[in-house]
Amino acid sequence: MGLVNQILTLPLAPVRGVGWVVDRVIEAAEREYYDPEPVQRELAALEHALLEGRIDQKTFDECEDRLLDRLEEIVAYRRGQAAP
Repeated sequence: MGLVNQILTLPLAPVRGVGWVVDRVIEAAEREYYDPEPVQRELAALEHALLEGRIDQKTFDECEDRLLDRLEEIVAYRRGQAAP
């Protein structure tokens, strides 16, 4: 029965292949989106900009809040929780 099933569903093989590729692309995008390293680098660069006087404290606070929220979202995702 397995061979007959494979022969009968052979026309659907391209669809299954496209589905597999889409799944891999989604996984790669999620890995990149939920990677904390770029956010941590941005936080360090932001602090560096503040210390050098390129940005003021208000700008720093606004950007830092946004980045820390993003970092919390990443941590929640990695724990398997829904994003806040």
